[in-house]
Amino acid sequence: MKSQLKSDFKKIILVISDLHLSAGKTIKGKRNLLEDFHYDNELVDFLNYYSAGDYENVEVELVINGDFLDFLAVPYVEFYDDEFWSETAALAKLRMIMNAHLGVLEALKRFLSKPLKKVVYIIGNHDAEFVFDSLKDEFLTFFGEFRKNIILSNSISTHVPVKGVCIQHGHQYERAHEFDQENSVIETLQGEKYFIPPWGSYYVTNVINKYKQERSFINSVRPIKHFIIHGILFDTFFTIRFILSNFYYFFMVRFWHFYMTKKSLRQVFENIFRELELFQDYETLTRQFFDKNSQSRVLIVGHTHNPSLRIYNDGTIFINTGTWTRMVNLDLGKWSHENVLTYAKIVVKAHDYEIEDFDKNVEVDLKHWLGINNFPYSEYH
Repeated sequence: MKSQLKSDFKKIILVISDLHLSAGKTIKGKRNLLEDFHYDNELVDFLNYYSAGDYENVEVELVINGDFLDFLAVPYVEFYDDEFWSETAALAKLRMIMNAHLGVLEALKRFLSKPLKKVVYIIGNHDAEFVFDSLKDEFLTFFGEFRKNIILSNSISTHVPVKGVCIQHGHQYERAHEFDQENSVIETLQGEKYFIPPWGSYYVTNVINKYKQERSFINSVRPIKHFIIHGILFDTFFTIRFILSNFYYFFMVRFWHFYMTKKSLRQVFENIFRELELFQDYETLTRQFFDKNSQSRVLIVGHTHNPSLRIYNDGTIFINTGTWTRMVNLDLGKWSHENVLTYAKIVVKAHDYEIEDFDKNVEVDLKHWLGINNFPYSEYH
């Protein structure tokens, strides 16, 4: 898409997702193998760049499209089993994450302090515990008087920043990760609150995190089928253990405790296939979305960590903003040695326009943040 002169636009919308800030590289003197985010300096530069210089007096809306923080990847907390999902545990995990990435939060605070800057935070499946009001308040309190410039609400699952553009995290398309943001907290008779996670969150904490201690790349390889084939050939014993653990977990957690109560065998198998349908074909989902939302021209999602930009013949656009974590793609057609820090950039040239004139007034693209490095080296991950 053609570049835009700074003087031509009225508003800039930036969309990032799946950064997965966790509890830091070390915890209590031990290396934290569950920490996936290692680009604090690059993210600080990103926030500084879009709040100063040519963008200092420009309206900039930063949309954090889910999984900015990763409550599922915080180890060594003194909460076990179901206590891990308590409000008390969630607050402890939030504080660990914030302390581990203070530089990023300070940069976000500076961003919010600048004129015409705001943040919209969409809750994903890895930061789902933000459904607790106490966590929202704890997080927002860090930003002091500028907390008014952040929108963080359970009611936002789809965000429409301008006419024709829809932003969703994407977990709601997979049964393993979908949850009701408005009704996912229960309270005991003693007044203690607990989050009811989707079964996919249990899977991450009980299976993925366990095997990630042995192979740090376990959740970073795509496509999954290539990972299984490659693993059976070159890392046989580990891969077989991982596969068997997956089958055992699914059988005990989903099939035995849930599907055995169903009377219809057909219903059982239909639900099983839906449960196992991870990282769905977004080509099909996109067409279904635009068929149901005729006034939409752009759909932006995250969740799968697979950056992509597709422009269809009818002019509609699909973007997956990818991730800022290390990924390994075994598909030779998509192989890259780089850790690509991708984000969507939306240039709005007029505040008021008809949807028929969308292409004349809005430009959408997927960008790769290169960073601003004043040193002749960068950190090796």
